[in-house]
Amino acid sequence: MAKKDKRKADRAGFFQKIRNGFSYFVKRFRDGSVGTKLSHLIFGAGNFYHKQYIKGAIFLLLQVAIILFMVLCPSINGTPYGYKALLNLPLKNVTKGGFDPATGAMTASSNCQLMILFGFVTIAVIFIYFILWHKSIESSYKADMDKKIGLKPTTFKEDVKALFDQKFHITMLTPTCIAALVFTVLPTIFMISLAFTTYNQQDMNEANTNLFAWNGIQNFRAVFTGEGSLGFEIKNRFLPVLGWTFIWAIFATFTCYFGGIILALLINKKGLKGKKIFRTVFIMTIAIPQFISLLAVRNLFGEYGPLNSLLMNLGWTSQPIGFLGQKPTDSELLAKIMVIIINMWVGIPYTMLMTSGILMNIPADLYEAARVDGASTTKMFFKITLPYVIFITTPYLISSFVGNINSFNTIFLLTGGGPAYQGYQAGGTDLLVTWLYKVTIDQGSYNTGAVIGIFTFVITATITLVTYRRSKAYNEEDTFQ
Repeated sequence: MAKKDKRKADRAGFFQKIRNGFSYFVKRFRDGSVGTKLSHLIFGAGNFYHKQYIKGAIFLLLQVAIILFMVLCPSINGTPYGYKALLNLPLKNVTKGGFDPATGAMTASSNCQLMILFGFVTIAVIFIYFILWHKSIESSYKADMDKKIGLKPTTFKEDVKALFDQKFHITMLTPTCIAALVFTVLPTIFMISLAFTTYNQQDMNEANTNLFAWNGIQNFRAVFTGEGSLGFEIKNRFLPVLGWTFIWAIFATFTCYFGGIILALLINKKGLKGKKIFRTVFIMTIAIPQFISLLAVRNLFGEYGPLNSLLMNLGWTSQPIGFLGQKPTDSELLAKIMVIIINMWVGIPYTMLMTSGILMNIPADLYEAARVDGASTTKMFFKITLPYVIFITTPYLISSFVGNINSFNTIFLLTGGGPAYQGYQAGGTDLLVTWLYKVTIDQGSYNTGAVIGIFTFVITATITLVTYRRSKAYNEEDTFQ
């Protein structure tokens, strides 16, 4: 009941913030000076009104630059930005084209993916425009309030000085936010948009083809109906790959997690000699780049690797064992078991290192009180040690599980997704993320790959949010303080 009331209060608080925002906007316009009112149309007008000329000039130049960008519509390879990019977003009358057979280059009529990208860039510029609009008004209104209480509006030099003092956090975080917008948010939105189009490499290689157009949720329906260029594979392989992805994530997470805890307990046991040597040996797997370890193990267990050669020389096997599913005839179950075991070798030391630090910080009086009450070592482990470690490491456990869903390196470098299925891109050990790589890079079906990527994101985001919100680390964060 308390949680329900809390959610209701959160919703009420959200709508109250929206109402307060509108009220503040009206109040600012009503009570502001002439300069503040003009700032609603001309950036920096309020700053000029308060004789903050440099700040006003910066706002005005930014406004002029964005307006010129929108009106003049600069272009790259014939594809425009600005308002024309917004008009091109529906992708009408521009979906014919292909590759020039002489040069292999994409023809001018087939740059629809650029139209989508530039359209989203233009939308981002418009969003930035409104942020600057708000900041311009806010700056002027702040100067109004300073004058009312007898303070002199800050100069440009004072504002710059504040950015390296009281507002240093803004100075440091702004470049990061801009970089995240340019290199993460925009590409992500662009790739998501491809899931709602007909864009794929096969059609691009055919001239005069309906290369690129919006097709709604047709690509998502293909997962269940088998429509489209990869529909047959999507329909038949999606659920098996999804199921193996979850099985892999569960085993890869919990084997490394509890294996690391057990190893940390053994190494930190009182009276054990050579603790530093043991820790150093296991930390070596962290110090060596993971891809080197995985490639070395793949060669060790390969068809012509040392292990198979040894087994055949001893006469234990008459032919190489397909430990890693490198041939279609190899055992899929064996390949899955092997990648889980090998992942323990590279994953357990991380948990061991983290758990060692936690074990050293468990209050000793908890164990002393338990001994006085007659608790056994096993009972103390399950009642004190394990709950404490799980409580502290729950966020790590969740992130590790999500990371294993997206574990590209382990599967790709060890098995390559094999054993292969004839006629399908997705092999027996492929995860959603490795399948996505094959669909896009090897086959060029970008729209289908975007669909798989969206499903992967929805799954990982849901698991992360739901499990963390329900964990004790979130709901009872003060318990172990």
